[in-house]
Amino acid sequence: MLKTLLAIDDDDAVVVDPRTPPPRPIAEMRAELRAECDARANLCRLLAGVFVEEADAAFIRALRRPEVLDSLAAAGVCFEADFLDAEESALVERLACEYTTLFAASGGFPPVESVRLTGRYKQDPHFQVAQDYAKWGFVVSKGRFELFPDQLGVELMFVAELLERCSAALATGDEALARRIERDLKRFWTQHLARWVRGYARLIEQVAEHSFYRGMAGFLHGFASEEIAAMGLRTDDEDHARAVVPKSEIRVEFNPDEPVCNGCESAPVKPQRAANVHTLHDLR
Repeated sequence: MLKTLLAIDDDDAVVVDPRTPPPRPIAEMRAELRAECDARANLCRLLAGVFVEEADAAFIRALRRPEVLDSLAAAGVCFEADFLDAEESALVERLACEYTTLFAASGGFPPVESVRLTGRYKQDPHFQVAQDYAKWGFVVSKGRFELFPDQLGVELMFVAELLERCSAALATGDEALARRIERDLKRFWTQHLARWVRGYARLIEQVAEHSFYRGMAGFLHGFASEEIAAMGLRTDDEDHARAVVPKSEIRVEFNPDEPVCNGCESAPVKPQRAANVHTLHDLR
């Protein structure tokens, strides 16, 4: 009856190959996707902990556990004796000095997107990522250093947060929310992390003295490259591992005929010229 209703001829019936595996249960596929999201989120949080601020004793202790070292070694991250054999308190102090030299001191290489792409703090990426965070209710808490929204560790923590929310959405069967999060993740990588993280990781791998930061920079490069490939993104690296990033020009708009004091308001109004765009060069 069904074949007659749908005008299906027996000759046109699809023959199912008995060797073809049956479709996988949806619940099984969701569980696999959740596990993948959770694993990616954990890696993001691990890398965020490396770059967001100095490594404390608890963080170092966790990384030096044999099972963690084995997992990192399987991913190609091998530390040297300066990390593996050093006494804990001495290692904390040594890494704090290295962190300051690399990321916080004058002449270093701040892990901040605006700085890496424009040579200046608080440029377009700073405000763009802040809007992304506000959209998802992501709040940046104050740390030991001032945290810029486009700091590498903060951007990675935001990605981790979205991945965890995607996992939670899959757990409740909310596939629409999971797809929305996945779209925003791809957009965030395309507009931000993919533009600078790979080159920056290569730079830190070259200039870091301690094997901890060399190894984790290499791990960051591999992780970012795999994420970009897995998401099918076609975004060029704009950082280029530059040790010195030229300062971009600051463009401001102002009208030279606009009054600058109340006393000018009584003056006859003259025809206004169109506002000119002037380049404000760095005065330092």
